[in-house]
Amino acid sequence: MTTKSTPTFTDILYEKGGGIATVTINRPDTYNSVTQHSLEELSAAFRDAGEDDEVGVIIFTGAGEKAFCSGGHMQSISERTSGIKRNHLRVMAGLALQMRTCGKPVIAAVNGFAIGLGNELHMICDITISAEHAKFGQTGPKVSSVPVWSCTQLLHRTIGEKRAREMLYFCRQYTAQQALGMGLVNHVVPMAELMSTTRAWAEELLDKSPQSLRIAKLVFNQESDQSLWAGMFAGGEMLAQHVDSPEFLEGPTAWLEKRKPNFRTYRKRRVPVAKKG
Repeated sequence: MTTKSTPTFTDILYEKGGGIATVTINRPDTYNSVTQHSLEELSAAFRDAGEDDEVGVIIFTGAGEKAFCSGGHMQSISERTSGIKRNHLRVMAGLALQMRTCGKPVIAAVNGFAIGLGNELHMICDITISAEHAKFGQTGPKVSSVPVWSCTQLLHRTIGEKRAREMLYFCRQYTAQQALGMGLVNHVVPMAELMSTTRAWAEELLDKSPQSLRIAKLVFNQESDQSLWAGMFAGGEMLAQHVDSPEFLEGPTAWLEKRKPNFRTYRKRRVPVAKKG
């Protein structure tokens, strides 16, 4: 199969060759943050790779050496309404569907920050190989959001419930070695060896029975994905109702203004009820 790229994409790069499809988020000037358009392109690329019988493994990575994906684009997030958020979730669900049901192993090659949605994107892949300098973590409550796309459904299955709650609640960042220790990634290598190692793992998978891999992936996902879709849409609807609130806007607004958000003001105080008589 001849290696070729698909020039119609603007936010991603997409190549196929030798049984391997490579999908790359190509927005390095924004640390590979993604917009709804980016997610639509990712979904189209994963769908094409899933439907191509000559593709046996999909590699997912980011452009440059700074970030795999730094999450959603903050300017876009600050402009969302409840309706826009609901539609955004449907686009994200479409991407998850392509990645989880393609029947082919997806290997994330994490080349830098995997934060927020970036952490969720690599987590929904089957295997993660990380560069030594990569950082992992969630940003949800830090920016008045919640990672309902896959973190709240899959993270505890990957690293355990206590660690998952820590990552979700505190929004700390973890090194590649820490991520390896908690089982969030499979392997850590120097950045210079990231893509060659990832391709070597992909080549090893190409020597395995494609139908056996398909069955293994789909059956492995069967139990976890029952809660994935239900949790994704239930959480998404609750989050959609939140995005029109002043509390939500404080998160992305503070980030854009390069200041610390003040969420303490949104903690309700009990008003004493006067006794009658």
